Amino acid sequence: MLKTVGASLALPGLPSLLAKSTGGNSAVQATRGAGIGAQRFVAIGNLLGFQQKSIFPETTGKGYEETTLLKPLSENRKNMTLYRGLDHGVKGGHFAVHSFLSGVLHSEAKNRADGNVTIDQFIADEVGVETRFPSLTVGSEGGIHGGCQIAWTRSGIRVPPITGPADLFEKLFVDDSPERKSQRSTENHLQDSILDSVLEDANRLSKHVNREDKEKLDEYFSSIRDVEKRLQARKKWANEPKPKAPFEKPSNSNTVEDLPMLYELIALALQTDSTRVATLEIGGCFLPQHLGIDKSYHSMSHHGNDEETIAHLVTLETYQIEQFNTFLTRLNSIKDGDKTLLDSTAVIFGSGMGSGHSHTNSDLPIILAGGGYRHGEFRKVEGKGINKVPLCNLYLEMAQRMGIESETFGTSTGTFS
Repeated sequence: MLKTVGASLALPGLPSLLAKSTGGNSAVQATRGAGIGAQRFVAIGNLLGFQQKSIFPETTGKGYEETTLLKPLSENRKNMTLYRGLDHGVKGGHFAVHSFLSGVLHSEAKNRADGNVTIDQFIADEVGVETRFPSLTVGSEGGIHGGCQIAWTRSGIRVPPITGPADLFEKLFVDDSPERKSQRSTENHLQDSILDSVLEDANRLSKHVNREDKEKLDEYFSSIRDVEKRLQARKKWANEPKPKAPFEKPSNSNTVEDLPMLYELIALALQTDSTRVATLEIGGCFLPQHLGIDKSYHSMSHHGNDEETIAHLVTLETYQIEQFNTFLTRLNSIKDGDKTLLDSTAVIFGSGMGSGHSHTNSDLPIILAGGGYRHGEFRKVEGKGINKVPLCNLYLEMAQRMGIESETFGTSTGTFS
């Protein structure tokens, strides 16, 4: 039952009790204009990267040249910054792309305090209780390597995506039936009882442990409080009507044709303050056939420097960037107090794959747009050696801008300047 609030509450192992063990016994309604002035965060990830020669300019600073893949973004040039040299220092090709927003491989997360939590969930854990949905994860299931893997919780659990515009529309604008509301009320009551029970057990245990285990229990109590906050937030919104839909429910077509509507619905989710955190992953189900290219996206990524294949990839990637540009323009057209929604929304765009051809996870294509930052430049940062700048440094700065008091995130070595 606790899975529905995204939590795992197994008691931690406590050596001081194990040593004593003798027999193995174990004890607001969301409305248009709400949230004015609030900071928001959106991340868009591509599973197979972009053609580096077609996206990165040669000239740094404000005078950078407009490459093939930057041309669709020309109207938002002043609203964005392009980076080169940022990555997480991980390896694994396809099996490391999931670290795009965390900096940590899932296989290496077990002994980390925050696991391989992604920056969207890291932020949502702090600000998510203020909105109906702590975060929205949008993407596709299926395709290579198991579908959307852009978002991960502190418990190392993949956040399942909302897979199409029809599903996202219903989540945002269609109220639950009376029967479903009654069922949710029952679930909430049961989860309250479970929390009371585990908290009682933990309090009883805390009287019989040493200092080291007391610290572990303190972390456990913190986890319980996080679950309580999520549960209270869900109960708060249970009987509040959702915003009125601005148009009829769209249909699910395919990931290519659906992309513009997914962006539009994410913009509406931010505008109605239904959420302040959202992610979108463009994955292996993005079929080139729907752009008139009779080839596999994945096989094309291993292009072997074949010019025709690279041209097809640039066509596909140009379409993705065109839709991203439309999203930025849309956010910039929505008023948010005396600013625009783009001014108050930090948008990160890129991939956990640096080179699709060699399947490396270094030198990632990263664009930061909006968020009130000073923009208009192409910036190269140190990508190797002792002066290397981890991508997580930028994520940490973005989290701090959202009001989160933390000095570390993922593999950060400091706050990005």
